[in-house]
Amino acid sequence: MDDATRPLVEIRALTKIYTRGKQLVPVLHGIDLDIPRGDFVALMGPSGSGKTTLLNIIGGLDTPSDGRLLVNGVAIEDLPADALAAWRADTVGFIFQSYNLMPVLTAQKNVELPLLLTDMGSGERAKRAKIALDLVGLGDRARHKPNELSGGQQQRVAIARALVSDPLLLICDEPTGDLDRKTADEVLTLMQTLNRDYGKTIVMVTHDPKAAEYARRTVHLDKGRLVDDPGHH
Repeated sequence: MDDATRPLVEIRALTKIYTRGKQLVPVLHGIDLDIPRGDFVALMGPSGSGKTTLLNIIGGLDTPSDGRLLVNGVAIEDLPADALAAWRADTVGFIFQSYNLMPVLTAQKNVELPLLLTDMGSGERAKRAKIALDLVGLGDRARHKPNELSGGQQQRVAIARALVSDPLLLICDEPTGDLDRKTADEVLTLMQTLNRDYGKTIVMVTHDPKAAEYARRTVHLDKGRLVDDPGHH
């Protein structure tokens, strides 16, 4: 398969087992999943179903116990730690429920943070951060610190930070979990725009069916296995 037709993420027989003391705790059992380029997938499932573990493995934050994971044709579980960190910085943007912003830094400087890992000059960093903030509708808030912004604005800054290195893949863990419905809908509409108009591939863990409706499709996990959802074919 050439790279253009290949799914961005290919998961085969993926298994994850944690060790707690002498106990083996299986979390994921033989997951098979393809995520095409430009997809927007909601991962749903009850607490403890393994959805965050799967998300973290796709984002290179965790490693599988067994099985294969290819992202853009790269078998990331084979990469040594330093190469994996570089791959992550280059390929994946992360958005979490808690915005993880640095309280002492302005929105602009928060967005620039991922670029400090690159050899980009300060002028180029500032320019990229400005573009990312404009994209999420916060160009006029660049000099504000997180405590001067609402929750929804802080999450937009976090989205701009995830976008600033132009990643292939956005990984979102309950991105609207701390937001009220109206603000959540605004953030999800923004994510939908990033997917539709900018071609960003998005994988989002959520427990909120309303949030999942913004995705192109929903994948359900239960007890570490993918279950067919009769509503989506």
